[in-house]
Amino acid sequence: MTLAELQSLESRSVMDTYRRNPVEFVRGEGCRLWDAEGNEYLDFLAGISVVQIGHCHPALVEAVTGQAARLMHAGNLYYTEPSIRLAARLSELALGGKVFLCNSGAEAVECALKLARRHRAGGGFVVMEGGFHGRTLGALSATPQEAKQAPFAPLVPGFTVVRRDDPGALAAAVRPDTAAVLLEPIQGESGIHPLSPETLAAARAACDEHGALLIFDEIQCGMGRTGDMWAWQESGVAPDVMTVAKGLGGGLPIGACIAAPEFGDVLQPGDHGSTFAGGPVVAAGANAVLDVFEEEDFLEGVADRGRRLAEGLRGLELEVRGRGLMLAFAASEAAELARRLLLDQRLVVHATGPDTVRLLPPLTVSAAQVDDAVERIGRCLH
Repeated sequence: MTLAELQSLESRSVMDTYRRNPVEFVRGEGCRLWDAEGNEYLDFLAGISVVQIGHCHPALVEAVTGQAARLMHAGNLYYTEPSIRLAARLSELALGGKVFLCNSGAEAVECALKLARRHRAGGGFVVMEGGFHGRTLGALSATPQEAKQAPFAPLVPGFTVVRRDDPGALAAAVRPDTAAVLLEPIQGESGIHPLSPETLAAARAACDEHGALLIFDEIQCGMGRTGDMWAWQESGVAPDVMTVAKGLGGGLPIGACIAAPEFGDVLQPGDHGSTFAGGPVVAAGANAVLDVFEEEDFLEGVADRGRRLAEGLRGLELEVRGRGLMLAFAASEAAELARRLLLDQRLVVHATGPDTVRLLPPLTVSAAQVDDAVERIGRCLH
């Protein structure tokens, strides 16, 4: 099927919710993609921080195909070893409490919101300007972006929005009836904006004062993306609950809501559930991803290559934001620049808004590939 035929079929068969680039990808390996015409691309988006260990990593492929050949689905009325083992590993890597596995980041956020409401019945939520937490109705209500919210009003009530990186405003917004504060330690969809340690500390102090839960959304910024396993670790401010997805599955749909020990038993049997959550195939895949993360000096390498990428971009006289391999640079007409990088330089990136280009390469990207990407961006700028 040609690209034109594929586009015609899409127009007749697919709801019009995406604006796709005119490229059909058919194969991936490591940090490279190939389109249907055989052109090779350097992937610096990783499916939006999903393909964390690169496309078709051999260990991930082996784990998934092996599990698929044995058992693909049984349901959560029974035990399957991959999901229980995955939950135990996530608990050990994160907050030490209990885990609810689900199918996406938005579902992880929904679970966190329900957990907070179960902990403080009827309580409200404090969220931050520029945050993005998903597109299901509850997660969308926590996402204070007018263009995304307006068509679906009225939304779930009870969400108070504070300015980005204003510790005083955040602290003042938390009250005795607040159920939780929900923040991304590094905001992703609004253009890669790390929150200051002072803001995170103010959120922690306010939640402690009023008995609210502090929820960190690590869906995009977690899973090693910043050079730490979790973005909050650099600040030393730990949440009560955190949400994970995207890179956890290495390309498979999965999410997780992780609670600290004192909040691990808030949700009771029947309070929450999901048909496909923690299925054997995706759980086996996520375990394989974590196996790769356990390799010696893996996260140190992410931090090193992140510094290399940031320095390379600054060498092009670009204004760079972010940490590790979660970076963005300011650019006028960003969408057009991202399109030219894709079509002319075969470099996959993404524009978040009119003035920001986002870079989220697989964490397995090499130093040579980092330098190659910087050269391609430089050629497109000059």
